[in-house]
Amino acid sequence: MRFRTLTCVFVLLVHALLPAPFRAAGASAQEPPDTPLSRLLEAELARFPGIAGLYVKHLTTGEEASVRGDEPFESASTIKVAIMAHVYRMADAGDIDLDERIELRRSDLVGGSGIFRYKGVGLNPSIRDLVTEMIITSDNTATDMVLRRIGGVEPVNAFIQGQGLEPLHMNHTVYSYFRGLYERMAPGVGPLSREDVFALCCANTILGNVPSLAERQDSLDRAIAQRASARGEQQTGALLHPEENWFGVATPRAMGQLLERIETCTIASEESCEEMRRILRNTQASGTPIAGALAIHLSVPVGHKTGGTTGVTNDVGILYANSGPIVMAFYNREIAGPGAVAEIRMGEVARMVVEYFDGARW
Repeated sequence: MRFRTLTCVFVLLVHALLPAPFRAAGASAQEPPDTPLSRLLEAELARFPGIAGLYVKHLTTGEEASVRGDEPFESASTIKVAIMAHVYRMADAGDIDLDERIELRRSDLVGGSGIFRYKGVGLNPSIRDLVTEMIITSDNTATDMVLRRIGGVEPVNAFIQGQGLEPLHMNHTVYSYFRGLYERMAPGVGPLSREDVFALCCANTILGNVPSLAERQDSLDRAIAQRASARGEQQTGALLHPEENWFGVATPRAMGQLLERIETCTIASEESCEEMRRILRNTQASGTPIAGALAIHLSVPVGHKTGGTTGVTNDVGILYANSGPIVMAFYNREIAGPGAVAEIRMGEVARMVVEYFDGARW
């Protein structure tokens, strides 16, 4: 979930996608004991160009380590892993059919990452299609279509609570997240409809000429520019905080525990877990710098989900090392300098973790 910020005459555009932190049931409030792995991670994260939190667990040996593992971070689109797990649990229970098709409506379109906003209205993807794109291209339109079908964010949070993973929490649909950004930037410009929010971000990028969207974009741009100018230039950080303005909240440990349950198949049926693992392994590198960085630094398969916004670039997933699967949940905030530098460092840390368990290649 990434966005660029244009102040005053410009507007906010967000890529992809909580309350105060809670502890997962059974999770330790203490960091794991001092170990060679924990010292390695602390040293590496001390050189990270921002504030980073990381949880690592080798699922074969059980060895784990973390740095800021129980601190809350903005989840961005990594919270979509919880949506996916909930949908597959519903499918196991017979409460949803993954082959059910949902029509893409103009009111479903939201900006940021993904491919469905470039498709023609009237397309009928299956729920499986939507969940797949929600993960592999972090598709925001697909995310909101899935949430519309399952009843919003509340069922996702109920699922998380039922799993004892309350540090994870979803605050918004993608639409409500974007709408909140615009409305906080220029109070009084709202209420903004779904089509208003999409017009603001994407009227000039949608394939096919839609004059009404372009006209609405021009009108809203002027209104937001006037209000933002009257208030003075704002920093993006002020628009994103407090935590209830985040798309979601996650701690590295809680997200790591969710991923572990998918990998070990203790959260859904074997068939559903295998589909979820396959989806995670197909996350696309195109447009996802973290995935590209991992591809450069790792020679082992990876199943993961990225999530980014201003000053935030997260990645969570499973590294299929020779010694066995390794869960890694890497969160950060207050990135200084180009985000690509942080993403390269994340790839380097992932390589070091694999080498720690598998042995260095030199």
